[in-house]
Amino acid sequence: MLSERFTQALIYATQLHANQVRKGSGVPYVAHLLGVASIALEYGANEDEAIAALLHDAVEDQGGAATREEIRRRFGDNVAAIVDGCTDADTTPKPPWRERKEAYIAHVLSASSSVLLVSAADKLHNAQSILKDYRILGESLWQRFQGGKAGTLWYYRALVNAFYQTGSSPIFAELERVVSELERVVVKDER
Repeated sequence: MLSERFTQALIYATQLHANQVRKGSGVPYVAHLLGVASIALEYGANEDEAIAALLHDAVEDQGGAATREEIRRRFGDNVAAIVDGCTDADTTPKPPWRERKEAYIAHVLSASSSVLLVSAADKLHNAQSILKDYRILGESLWQRFQGGKAGTLWYYRALVNAFYQTGSSPIFAELERVVSELERVVVKDER
């Protein structure tokens, strides 16, 4: 069962991301955080992992090292370590997109099981959102992403491959299904 710590993390995450929306959609960012936490819990997350799922973008998007230390103070070293493992950059400006993504993929190969779960939940929620939005918007969707269509599709396929190099898991299989469907739909539309 989830304790008051989870409730406090939900409040903190909502406050941190209060003025943030999903790329190009206007959907409040907290919807993504809730989606990631929900997916992580559905795939067996413990409370620390569920809290990290709520806070997985906090360091990257909302304050860098200072936010990391606040997460550590409020929720402990384990949660902070999982959040760190899900962070692809904690500096401003961020390094170039491709460099960051390649480094993150390499990092997945040695990540803890907790980081793999939360990261896969994040990527699964993102891939589901991309697929849904592509079906609505078509090719204009890719303007939202620094990597464009080719880079985004490369990144998600490379992530699937990296996750599978660490072992097998039902969440990796679901991510592969969604990414494969996205690739199938995009290729079909290119014809």
